[in-house]
Amino acid sequence: MIGAIIGDIVGSIYEWHNIKTKEFPFFQDRCFFTDDTVMTVAVAEGLMNGGAKDDFIDAMKKYGRIYPDAGYGGRFGSWLFSKDREPYHSWGNGSAMRTATVGWYFDSLEETRRMAALVAGVTHDHPEGIKGAESTAAAIFLARNGHSKAEIRDYVEREFGYDLSLTIDKIRPAYRFDVSCQGTVPQAIIAFLESTDFEDAIRNAISLGGDSDTLAAITGSIAEAAYGVPQKLEEKAWEYLDEPLREVLCRWKRRVEL
Repeated sequence: MIGAIIGDIVGSIYEWHNIKTKEFPFFQDRCFFTDDTVMTVAVAEGLMNGGAKDDFIDAMKKYGRIYPDAGYGGRFGSWLFSKDREPYHSWGNGSAMRTATVGWYFDSLEETRRMAALVAGVTHDHPEGIKGAESTAAAIFLARNGHSKAEIRDYVEREFGYDLSLTIDKIRPAYRFDVSCQGTVPQAIIAFLESTDFEDAIRNAISLGGDSDTLAAITGSIAEAAYGVPQKLEEKAWEYLDEPLREVLCRWKRRVEL
């Protein structure tokens, strides 16, 4: 989970001020956590509370209301602050950016994909929204279980139909802001596949431009599973979080380390 949070925080200041370079200060004073972090934490709590659909709905609405100004998309924000508990057929990348913990929670790829689809379908029940969440969680599961980048690439292309053949340098010049899963998840996975370590993966993602915090959150969630997270980066990220978020992170770490 911390990999997604780091990606979100580092990418936060570039979402509306894109850069097209990997050369930038990693953590800056102006950085902050956004809806990507809040909803990642909410999904973690939903899993720890039982992993039923209502557990995720309750957690998302709880943390959405604790952090009402975290930068939610229009339709998701309307859902958060309403009494509505039904999905609204979204294909947005929010389904993928919040699924980091699902990739760590289960012992089988089948169960991982099933839960990713359930978590996505709480709001993002469009096939593209579900595909984005499933592919992200599957990549995390494969990475944490020692599969190679080639194996992860082959699985994602075969199972989800994403084209992962382009390079970061080929994508970067024309890439623009895109909140869809189909316009975010393949690029985020490629940013991981081309990376040499955790920090390099985040830099790849942010250098594309576009929805920088979400791109980097998705990439960071996979990169954490493959490389781990340097302790100094994890400690720095904690400085940007407040107590409610830290408390869930502590519970999550205890749970996954059992």
